[in-house]
Amino acid sequence: MEGRCAIVFNNIKKSISAVTAGLIALSMILTTPVFEVSAASDVVVNLSAKKQEMRGFGGMVHTGWQSDLTAAQRETAFGTGDGQLGFTILRLHVDENSNNWSKGLESAKSAIKHGGIVFASPWNPPTSMQEKFTRNGVANQTRLKYDQYANYAKHLDNYAKFMKDNGAPLYAISVQNEPDYAHEWCWWTPQEMLNFMKNYAGSITNARVMAPESFQYLKNMSDPILNDATALANMDILGAHFYGTSVNNMPYPLFQQKGAGKELWMTEVYVPNSDANSADRFPEALDVAMNMHNAIVEGNFQAYVWWYIRRSYGPMKEDGTMSKRGAMMAQYSRYVRPGYVRVDATKNPNTNVYVSAYTGDNKVVIVAINKGTSAVSQKFNLQNGSASSMDTYITDGSRNVAKGSKIAVSNGSFTAQLPAQSVTTFVGSTVPVVIEPISAFNRIEAENYTDQYGVEIEDNPDGTGKNIGYIQNGDYTVYQKVDFGSGAASFEASAGSNSNGGNIEIRLDGLNGTLIGTCAVPNTGGWKSWTNVSCNVSGVTGQHDVYLKFTGESDYLLNLDWFKFNAKEIPQGKLGDVNGDNSIDSLDLMLIKKHLLGEAIENTALADLDGSGAVDAIDFALMKQYLLGIITAFPGKA
Repeated sequence: MEGRCAIVFNNIKKSISAVTAGLIALSMILTTPVFEVSAASDVVVNLSAKKQEMRGFGGMVHTGWQSDLTAAQRETAFGTGDGQLGFTILRLHVDENSNNWSKGLESAKSAIKHGGIVFASPWNPPTSMQEKFTRNGVANQTRLKYDQYANYAKHLDNYAKFMKDNGAPLYAISVQNEPDYAHEWCWWTPQEMLNFMKNYAGSITNARVMAPESFQYLKNMSDPILNDATALANMDILGAHFYGTSVNNMPYPLFQQKGAGKELWMTEVYVPNSDANSADRFPEALDVAMNMHNAIVEGNFQAYVWWYIRRSYGPMKEDGTMSKRGAMMAQYSRYVRPGYVRVDATKNPNTNVYVSAYTGDNKVVIVAINKGTSAVSQKFNLQNGSASSMDTYITDGSRNVAKGSKIAVSNGSFTAQLPAQSVTTFVGSTVPVVIEPISAFNRIEAENYTDQYGVEIEDNPDGTGKNIGYIQNGDYTVYQKVDFGSGAASFEASAGSNSNGGNIEIRLDGLNGTLIGTCAVPNTGGWKSWTNVSCNVSGVTGQHDVYLKFTGESDYLLNLDWFKFNAKEIPQGKLGDVNGDNSIDSLDLMLIKKHLLGEAIENTALADLDGSGAVDAIDFALMKQYLLGIITAFPGKA
């Protein structure tokens, strides 16, 4: 960030960049060229295991600090042809002076014309809404007057309405750019941001509301919003910046727990530095691809937005051409389009190889980064779908999103050469795999899901195969076409927990579908200390998609190795002949009556005349009707 960005902040970033550059230089000195190596393991891409829906990739045009893009530069930014970035997100600033609002209109219209979306962030409120205060001993700092919150919400909504009225409707508007690093603009405390989101943001109706855009994805700015139901309801997108954000700080369990229906965007960064004329440095540019990979795979972000689109260290150089850093972004943005969904893929099959995968428009897209100084022969296996061939696009030291050779796919697998220090994007048309029914009564391995959210596959240390772990509240797995035949009576699973445990909700045909049973998993003394747990199920016959939804309170709940269902016991004898004397008469009626009064009977299955799974007053009434000749058969199954 430049211009009016904080000098201290830039120094921090440059210090980080200097260390990074030194490490890169040292690694280059110490590295000896080696021959091509094979990957440590195959990449498995499960096309049915869906993660987050992608919203897009893009960058900033801040017309208060730089000129707008030219017509030709807009084509470079938003087009998808050779030498173009394929961006689908444009970020604008909300000028405090409404007379300047038209400055970014043409770029906004261009982005939308190319199928993209536009959002905007304010740096300061209008001057009349500002006040000076002393913050941590520093005088003349800026904040929004406390009695101007409603007017400020109206200011933001007016900007969104202006853009809509002028042919460039906003997808979202942010409350504040970097409220927690605001030496040159408006400061907000977490409590002030919570107050605005809870009591005023709901009045913004012309665009989705984004907050809080912390400069370093500091959770203290967003935790209060997530923990307040009203504030959370008024927030549509959680926005964050990545300056100095470590990979370990990219996951956000609280958002995963409470942010259902909300979007998660990375809305500003440049990596690894903002040095002048650094846009084409290589292999330094690989850091851009790695930052994108970590944001998407480790942080589950749905959008990735660079700082200035056109800058000497940006994706587009000052001459309007795509840079090496831009090519790294284009390896994603040209092929992973809005609405595509990330799917499960082996994220790190080799020490230097990092992979993510996506589906959309009947295509599969795989992005593979090889940071190593040697080429890698990497095998890819596609599950729950396939492709006949894969087109390849490569960025390395000498190429920028260059089309490579087409690779044939055989039996759902292909092997590709990943050049040294490169990013390769594979694109193929998907061919769905027909899923055959599986028996509910055979053991089903937990990792053989067809879809999931939040879980990870682990190796069992005792050599018994794999299990799923890292399960938190709200995570789930899906198993398609499970055949229950004439019915199941119970659910059984092998599970382990080193926490307070949790529950497995067994649901049919949807995450909020029919609940047929809930199985409690206690603390078993260890994540891999397997214990068989069981519970009754009812009301299920035939084929269904089974959803295992995990609920509980602790951070991680349990691990799951396998599960199965036990069949409903088939009655031995004739339905209605409760006492087994080969005759249906008043004695059988009396036994049902005794059962209703609390006396146990030997064969309740023969007394379940309606097949409901329970003996109740309906069965008593059916027996009376049978003895009176009103009916001649029972609706239940013998």
